[in-house]
Amino acid sequence: MNRLTFHTCALATLALLSAVLTSCGGPNPSGDAEVLGSGEQADVLVHAEWTKSATIYEVNVRQHTPEGTFNALIQDLPRLKELGADILWLMPVHPIGEVNRKGGENANNYIVEPGSSSLGSPYSVQDYYAINPDYGTLEDFQRFVDEAHAFGLRVILDWVANHSAFDCVWTESHKEYYLLDSLGNLQPPLGTDWWDVAQFDWEHGVDNGLYAGMADALVHWVENYGVDGYRCDVAMKVPTPFWEMARRQLEAVKPDVFMLAEAEEPEHHNRAFDMSYGWHFHHLTNQVAQGKEPVQVLRDYVHEEAERFATDAYRMGFITNHDENSWNGTVEERYGDAGDAMAVLAGTLLDMPLVYSGQESFNQDRLRFFEKDTVKWGDYDKADFYRTLNELNHTREALWNGDFGGAPQLLTTTADESVFAFYKQKGESTVVVVLNFSADAQTVKLALPEAELTPVMGGFDVSGWEAGQEMAPYSYAVFATVS
Repeated sequence: MNRLTFHTCALATLALLSAVLTSCGGPNPSGDAEVLGSGEQADVLVHAEWTKSATIYEVNVRQHTPEGTFNALIQDLPRLKELGADILWLMPVHPIGEVNRKGGENANNYIVEPGSSSLGSPYSVQDYYAINPDYGTLEDFQRFVDEAHAFGLRVILDWVANHSAFDCVWTESHKEYYLLDSLGNLQPPLGTDWWDVAQFDWEHGVDNGLYAGMADALVHWVENYGVDGYRCDVAMKVPTPFWEMARRQLEAVKPDVFMLAEAEEPEHHNRAFDMSYGWHFHHLTNQVAQGKEPVQVLRDYVHEEAERFATDAYRMGFITNHDENSWNGTVEERYGDAGDAMAVLAGTLLDMPLVYSGQESFNQDRLRFFEKDTVKWGDYDKADFYRTLNELNHTREALWNGDFGGAPQLLTTTADESVFAFYKQKGESTVVVVLNFSADAQTVKLALPEAELTPVMGGFDVSGWEAGQEMAPYSYAVFATVS
């Protein structure tokens, strides 16, 4: 585990900082850390026991059902539970700003006229303490959380801390939170086309009260509505000390809180976040599938990952999410025939696998980001596939998250230019994965690790690999010890 040891003087400084924060005009934060006694004290991020084999499902609340409401989403909870989801990550549920609201098609978006039918970006938050009325009421939201918990599901909210809507309530009550231009006006994040949001002033966040105000809002939903944690948007744009402070305050309310960073910063795992995005991995899988990079980059990645991140860091594997689908293309557009093989890789090489609304139905639409565009569910063509992947993560200890599971060990094959193979081992559990990322059939010879393996995905026999197995284009084989 990564450990941070704080001496008495440092703890006293933190206590003084807390006093300063509450005197700067922001709300009084909930759950301030209190230190009793003296001497050194270890401050450690401990992953909750329930997270060790958890999987995650991203819910696009607007597009998931025709109604786009919490009440409609409740009706889908039994199916999501059966799919093998453990964590439901809800895209932002707050009211959406109207000033500078965006609309139009994904790539051809623009600032709409007042009164437009555009629903705007969920990432333009108007009020951090309220619920988007399009989705329902606070009572509806509470009912959804309670029903999800009754199914044994955890609920985390998408949290946008770097910026808010131009007409966020804080622009009136706490304009000191914002980074203003030379004329004292709100401004969008520099270097982006995020014209519908105003940048917070995180550089002076301690003195201006932003640290305290934002942490209080985070605590609010955990303390009052039973939310289980957060997925934090562009987390690298917000200072790590804030996230660490907020994590401690959240733990004071819910010790088993779960935090996901939309970022890929090793330091986030010291004390702030349980899990981070496997962004670089995701980009490499796209490039390999499109023939822009050789399979070797995946082997190089395994070594680089081991050097950058501690073994206890949870890393999220995915082939799509709301950003990738809307802005870069569907799974079919980006991966072609390699889609299933890449999903197997993403669900086994890293730690926790992600499924996004519609992925289990092989969604072939780029869902509109600013308008209503309901998922076309059809017959849930890929549901069995993702159910099997999730079950594999639940039942095979080798695939569990962080130090609860095993680290990937590369296997050498006779077709390494096209084939990627590895295994994970933890205790008595072993999982072996072999994937052909070529458009051509490959004769693959390799030595499997010594274990009592059985086929679980792909349809290949365990025997015959030393003599050579014929693998069809973009096929995969997954073997595992019996759970």
